[in-house]
Amino acid sequence: MSEHVIVNDEEMVRIITMRRPEKKNTLTQDMYLAMSDAIETAQRDPAIRCLILTGRSGVFTAGNDIGDYLQAATATQEIARPRNSVIFLQSLVHNAKPIIAAVDGIAIGIGTTMVFHCDYVVASTTATFSSPFIQYGLVPEGATSLLVPSMVGHQRAFAMLLLGRAMSAADGREAGFVNQIVPPGHAVVEAKKVAREICALPAEAVAMCTHPAGAVLSDTL
Repeated sequence: MSEHVIVNDEEMVRIITMRRPEKKNTLTQDMYLAMSDAIETAQRDPAIRCLILTGRSGVFTAGNDIGDYLQAATATQEIARPRNSVIFLQSLVHNAKPIIAAVDGIAIGIGTTMVFHCDYVVASTTATFSSPFIQYGLVPEGATSLLVPSMVGHQRAFAMLLLGRAMSAADGREAGFVNQIVPPGHAVVEAKKVAREICALPAEAVAMCTHPAGAVLSDTL
């Protein structure tokens, strides 16, 4: 669907890689659809037990490709049809399998948003997380204003979302949303190790622990 998204299945792990190095992995409409498709098809494949989301060339993603985004925003389309970025975020929200973010380098805008939707985060020492939406008169997408305060606390969320302050990998670990910090170039390697641990666990128990609401429902039956 997109030459800038690579999807590899290694045993029970699906690895989704953003690869657009000349543009710092900025995301196009086609890339959003390709990643959404990779996530959604994994839901229907019992052989896939875990997903890894990552970027190539020492960059996670610099966010939206502004030119592509503006072109899509001004194009004539059906009113009821959601933008591709929204379709991708919906795929993340409804994903029922553990997903690991392997972050090397910058994660800007929706790059940081998608990290907050992941279950486990491996970040290199060069990783930075930023949500500079306020500088453009915008607000964060994908329920970020709900997720971030609950994860890192009001004060850190205020600095990131309203003041646009970036957080380093060390800041992220201190705040609680980064699990591991590794040397540059090692994020995917470590993410695969974690994925293998997850795949070795009972699938049904993993599903209930990943989605507590499902566990609560199971406990009441």
